Amino acid sequence: MQDHLPERSDHKANQFALLGQRRFAPFFWTQFSGAANDNLFKFAFTVMVTYQLSVSWLPVSLAGLVIGALFILPFLLFSATSGQLADKLDQAALMRLVKNLEIGIMALAAVGFATEQVTVLLLCTFLMGLHSTLFGPVKFAYLPQVLKGHELTGGNGMVEMGTFVAILLGNVAGGLLVAIPEVGHTAVAVACVSVAVLGRLLSGAIPSLPATAPDLKTNWNPITETWRNLQLARANRTVFITLLGISWMWFFGAIFLSQFPSFAKEVLHGDAQVASLLLVLFSVGIGAGSLLCESLSRRRVEAGLAPLGAIGMSVFAIDLYFASRGLPDAPLMDIATFYADSAHWRVMADLVLLSLFAGIYSVPMYALIQQQSHTAECARIIAANNIINALFMIASSLIAGAMLGAGMTIPDVILWTGVANAVVTLAIFVAEPLYLQRFAAWLRSV
Repeated sequence: MQDHLPERSDHKANQFALLGQRRFAPFFWTQFSGAANDNLFKFAFTVMVTYQLSVSWLPVSLAGLVIGALFILPFLLFSATSGQLADKLDQAALMRLVKNLEIGIMALAAVGFATEQVTVLLLCTFLMGLHSTLFGPVKFAYLPQVLKGHELTGGNGMVEMGTFVAILLGNVAGGLLVAIPEVGHTAVAVACVSVAVLGRLLSGAIPSLPATAPDLKTNWNPITETWRNLQLARANRTVFITLLGISWMWFFGAIFLSQFPSFAKEVLHGDAQVASLLLVLFSVGIGAGSLLCESLSRRRVEAGLAPLGAIGMSVFAIDLYFASRGLPDAPLMDIATFYADSAHWRVMADLVLLSLFAGIYSVPMYALIQQQSHTAECARIIAANNIINALFMIASSLIAGAMLGAGMTIPDVILWTGVANAVVTLAIFVAEPLYLQRFAAWLRSV
């Protein structure tokens, strides 16, 4: 376990100062470009097969589901292997290798877009999922090696904020580029390759680090290594329960993200612009909550923020149910008409606030894992986290689908997600008393 020095209360530089330092800035922009490219590619591809091409063997109703499933499948298959590689190799060198892979994948995707070959683009979706699977463990294992104890919360907040901003920008760029008449597919191809090349150039400035476990023997069997990773995570009770807590946040978030298009159209009576607005609000909320963690924690790893975040997630999810269930039928509205109706302001506020508290909930959990894990095992612990995250996100899709299939409305799903959040997070905090103890101490110090 890493030995962290006491926090320095006189240290005045905040988390944004990290963007001016070589140990953090190239890494931050490398991961930012990767997240943006993932979503630029996926969203442009989804729009293409939903609105622009007619593919008999890929119905529009299933296109988004298939693309999402192909992207997440590598997290289940290869997270354990990627965790081993991140512990065994120089992490900066591994990140550059992953960026080289991204250039190759995007070059293949460019051919797929130019020739409108859906099978090629489906293969690239799986490969981009593999790219993200390889990058995930090294991303979070890198931070505790280059950041001091009092910087961990702020650094994780910056990364989480950057990830959601990149997701937002990638989706917006993908949607705008693919819709350009006649040259949209070419524009997407050029953008994907360009962002990949930019990410590789940025990764060249990441300082090299010695491998944390250079003598680690690689087990290439994904099934046995996945089991071994999960057992490794279970060896530290606090870490394992925290992994479950983070995975629950992804379950919670996936419910909302997957329902935005239908929620916008069927409940809010808004068009595609309104669906995009919901994504913007959610991303802004996550980013704001992530950045708030540094000041709320007083620049230390503060587990007590997680219960605060959980309370806000439930309160504003439940209030979103009450704000949205009684809206009258209306013709589809564009974003200006939607915003002009004050009845929608409460809906928008609830969405921003529930996602803001989700950021406050998750950032200290990531920082706690990094603090509590042995340096030589950190990447494999994060790999175990990614495996559990993937399972929880798949479960969220199945459960939400079953609830809707049973006749529930989307507001009903939101309500029960908020209630379930209160039950599940309370169980997590009871199982690991550190959270409630630190929450009580944090409240006394406010």
